[in-house]
Amino acid sequence: MRVLKKLVVGIFALMVLAGAGAALWLWQGLKTLQAPIVMEEPVLFSVAPGSAFGQVARKLAAEGFVADPLWLRLHGRLNPEQTHIKAGDYEFTSGMTSIDMLRVMVEGKVKLWSVQFIEGWTFSEMRAALARNEKLKRKTTDWTDEQIMTALGAEGQHPEGWFFPDTYLFDSSETDLDILKRAYAIMVDVLETEWQERDEGLPYSTPYEALIMASIVERETGVAGERQQVAGVFVRRLQKGMRLQTDPTVIYGMGDKYRGRIGRSDLRTWTPYNTYRIDGLPPTPIALPGRGAIHAALHPDDGDALYFVARGDGSHKFSRTLSEHQKAVREFQLNRREDYRSFPAPGSETGSNGDQ
Repeated sequence: MRVLKKLVVGIFALMVLAGAGAALWLWQGLKTLQAPIVMEEPVLFSVAPGSAFGQVARKLAAEGFVADPLWLRLHGRLNPEQTHIKAGDYEFTSGMTSIDMLRVMVEGKVKLWSVQFIEGWTFSEMRAALARNEKLKRKTTDWTDEQIMTALGAEGQHPEGWFFPDTYLFDSSETDLDILKRAYAIMVDVLETEWQERDEGLPYSTPYEALIMASIVERETGVAGERQQVAGVFVRRLQKGMRLQTDPTVIYGMGDKYRGRIGRSDLRTWTPYNTYRIDGLPPTPIALPGRGAIHAALHPDDGDALYFVARGDGSHKFSRTLSEHQKAVREFQLNRREDYRSFPAPGSETGSNGDQ
């Protein structure tokens, strides 16, 4: 009887020791998931759509992020809410633990890239920026402008000016068309919002005419404080039946013929955009206007200036009469300093030339 008792006690002790050993083994294994991983540079990890948790665990182990997929599967059994991983590309950085990586994938914090559209760009420059972006899936590369606008639900609409200039973030699942849809929707919303809050008595019959004006203001100056003054000059000209006579519209109408300068013959050449030759606004916008330019077009300065000329430092001299303007032209244009610029200095707000 004593022998049997000793045997039972011995077996129980072995079971306790085995259990304690298994618990220690399990604890040590799960502990490896909390160890920071050292990487020389960030690494992208892709999870394909429909991937099961076990598949992801094996891939993490194969790529060196987990010592053994068993520990990650056991972690998933103990924490089932952390097994619902979302598809996408994820960026892992040095110092992250396996648990950190798992958390990122469960929360769907996929890697984001960006593409930027600059205020004052043309639609063709926008398309070029999309085409250059190596991370963005290309869908519209071989499409015409007309096909793009049709895909956006704006069939027959000229694309110029209809896309809001901004920095757009995207993940690996998005295409260039997705970005265009977002930029178009934002511009439609911004224009409608600003139109509803416009000043009274403006010479625009539609929001589109305001968009055209905003694009001209955008190309004329990058100095935020001048936008409403520039818009005021153009609005007063329209109200008085004067031609806008603005160089950026001439440049836009020249297209590929423009080589950095415009001459007297260019000002005399008729195009639908040459505001030295046509009355009123050109038929379409000439660039992407930002919100500031749109706001200025709908809330122009109420001064009395009818002319302006570039000073050479990126800003402009505004004049009320033609004689004042001619004097300013002689001062700032005919006797240009060596450091003359129609654009603001590097690092400051940028704009375009085009002198009145």
